[in-house]
Amino acid sequence: MTATAGADRPALRSPITLGLWRTRFEIVQYFRSGDTLFFTFLFPIAMLGLFSVVFGADGEYQPAPGVPAISVAELYLPGMLAAGLLLSGFQNLAMDIAVERSEGTLKRLGGTPLSPVSYFAGKIGQVGVTGTLQAILLLAFAVFALGAQLPTDPEKWAVFAWVFVLGITGSALLGVALSSVPRTAKSATAVVVPIALVLQFISGVYLFFFQLPDWLQNFASLFPLKWMAEGMRYVFLPDSYGVLEQTEDWNLAGVAIALSVWLVVGLVLSRITFRWIRRDA
Repeated sequence: MTATAGADRPALRSPITLGLWRTRFEIVQYFRSGDTLFFTFLFPIAMLGLFSVVFGADGEYQPAPGVPAISVAELYLPGMLAAGLLLSGFQNLAMDIAVERSEGTLKRLGGTPLSPVSYFAGKIGQVGVTGTLQAILLLAFAVFALGAQLPTDPEKWAVFAWVFVLGITGSALLGVALSSVPRTAKSATAVVVPIALVLQFISGVYLFFFQLPDWLQNFASLFPLKWMAEGMRYVFLPDSYGVLEQTEDWNLAGVAIALSVWLVVGLVLSRITFRWIRRDA
C-alpha cells in the first residue's frame, strides 16, 4: 500500500507538477465526501428543482409589470448559478481547510515537499473543475428536465465566462482566508454556513433582489455574491429585466469592478492569514 502511494506521487518536484498531482487528489477526495457532494455540489440543482415545482405549477411567472413572463426555472437559474460559485469556492474551501488545519493534516503537509503554492493550486484546481461540472449539470438540468431556454447570443456567453472565472476564483480565495477563523473542525460549519446562507438571501438568489429594501440592497452590494447574481441575471434573463436592477439597467462595469476588487482582496487576505498551523495552537 505504501509503495503504491509512493508510486502515485509525482517523481518531479516542480510546484506545477505537485499542484497538478494535488488537484487530482483533491477532486477524488471531494467526490468521496457525501455531505460535500450534496450540500455543495448538488444543492443548487436541488433548490432549482424545488423552486420550479413549488412556484411553477401555474406556468410562466411575471415578477413585475412591464417585463415578459418566463418560466420559474429560467427566473431562478441565474441565482442558482451564482450560489454554486459561492458554495464551490467560498463555503467548500473555508470548511475544508479549517478541518484539515484542525485535524493536523496541514501541519503534516507543511513537513513535506509540498509548497503553499502547490497546495493552493490543488485547491483552486479542484474548485475550478467541480465548479465547472456543477454549472454544466445545472444548465443541463434546467434545459432537459425543466424546459428552460438558454441564450443564443455569443456575447451573453462571453459575459458568463468572465463572471464565472472572476466569481469562482474570488470566492475560493475568500474561502481560504475565512478558513483561518474557525478554531476547531466542529466550529467550521457554525462559522461558515450562516455567512453563506445570509449572503444568498440578501443577494437575489432565493428572493427577488428588486423587492428588497434599498438599505438591504446597498448592504448586499458590499459583497461579491450580489454582483455574481447580477452578472448571471444579465446572461439568462431577457434584456428588459434590466429595469428591475438597482440602477434600473444592467451594470456590467460595476459587476466587473466589484468582482475584480474582491478577487484582489481575497488574494491579499488569503496570503496574510494562511498558516499550516494556527498561531494559537
